[in-house]
This record gives sequence, C-alpha cells and structure tokens, in this order.
Amino acid sequence: MVAANILLFLGGLGGTEIVLIVLAILLFFGAKRIPELAKGLGRGIREFKDASKDIKQDIEVSLTEREESQPVETETRLRA
Repeated sequence: MVAANILLFLGGLGGTEIVLIVLAILLFFGAKRIPELAKGLGRGIREFKDASKDIKQDIEVSLTEREESQPVETETRLRA
C-alpha cells in the first residue's frame, strides 16, 4: 500500500529525475542526517494515522450513540 502511494506520488518523474533528487538530498543533508530525517518523518506519519483513526472512532461512537438515543418510531407504528 505504501509503495503504491509512493509510486503515485512519483508518477510524473522519470528515473533520472529521481536520482537527481536523491543526490541533491544527500548533498544538502549529508549521509548521516538522512536516517534521522527518515525516522522523524515516519514518526510524524504514524502520529497522523493514529490521530485520524481516533477521530474516525469518535465519529462512529457518536453516530452509534445518536442512533441508540433516538426512539424507534417504526415499532410503535406497527403496534398501533
């Protein structure tokens, strides 16, 4: 899934452009800082996914509570 997202992101770039971007990153940050940057990026992505999962759960819980709190009118109509 992640590889597919990366390929979609890089869809407009060819092999030469990707190599040039990687070389520019190596020159700009240096080889020692790249693992630190990747770790920080991974941590940020994980926090974003966790936050979006929490928000989704909160929405589902509130919708479930709302459905349970509303009276069911169809049952009372059938009995009458």
